[in-house]
Amino acid sequence: MADAPTTEFWKDIPAIANVFKPDALPEAYIANAPTDDERYYVPFSDTVSSRPLWISPTQNKWADILMAKSAGLVNRHYHPHEVFAYTISGKWGYLEHDWTATAGDFVYETPGEGHTLVAYEHKDPMKTFFIVKGPLIWLDDKGEADGYFDVHDYIKMCREHYEKVGIGADYVDTLFR
Repeated sequence: MADAPTTEFWKDIPAIANVFKPDALPEAYIANAPTDDERYYVPFSDTVSSRPLWISPTQNKWADILMAKSAGLVNRHYHPHEVFAYTISGKWGYLEHDWTATAGDFVYETPGEGHTLVAYEHKDPMKTFFIVKGPLIWLDDKGEADGYFDVHDYIKMCREHYEKVGIGADYVDTLFR
């Protein structure tokens, strides 16, 4: 339950009695989403990990916090759909662009944009909240398609990691909406 109001002007307004439509799923609430507990970060590459926050297997979408504790790299890829990013801490960017994101920066990635994600050395770990729709299409050094990674690959990777670290593979199921 939410904290009880004290002096807020809206303190006497009652909550809605019937919050969810009959077929609606409950919201996903995760306290301390950018946690420092590394067990929740699934290795995405040798130097970058991902903490899933929300997963939609039917829409091939997920929201996560990408983290690199030092210099990091996510291999070249492009997205056939849009991606949103909000930087929580650290410093990151794409080799192909002229900007570098730091805490508080927002990035909208247009569909079909190819890039190489890099995390810089920084006093704070790079933690960025992403909303990813559709697969990542892996690219070779020439920018040609070389494979893909979609929500089902993500789910499998997360289940294997959470089982290995003792959280349990079924933890991932709690994130499905």
